[in-house]
Amino acid sequence: MPVGLKDAKCSFFDGPPRVVALGLQLSNARMVGIRGSEPADLFDDPAFDRARAIANEMADYLRRHGEFMPARLGPEEVEYTTLPQVIEKLSSRFKATA
Repeated sequence: MPVGLKDAKCSFFDGPPRVVALGLQLSNARMVGIRGSEPADLFDDPAFDRARAIANEMADYLRRHGEFMPARLGPEEVEYTTLPQVIEKLSSRFKATA
C-alpha cells in the first residue's frame, strides 16, 4: 500500500505491506530535496487515498477468512505456547477433508 513516511509503520502483522517513496534530484553532482537535502515524500499525497482504501478493503477481506501467517506464529514457534496441548486435546474432533 503506498503510504507517506509518517504512516509507514505496520500495525497489523499481516499487512497490507507498506511502501514509501522518497524523491531527490541530482543537480550539479549534488542531491537536492525539498529543503536542502530533505527528500520529497512522494506517496504523502491525496492522489493515493483511493489506492490505500482499496488495499485496506482487500486486507480486511482476507482477515475475515481467519488467521494466517504471519499474523499467527509459525509452526516452529508455536511449540512454546499452549497451542500444541490444545490441538492434542481436540485432535479426536478433527475430520479429514478431501
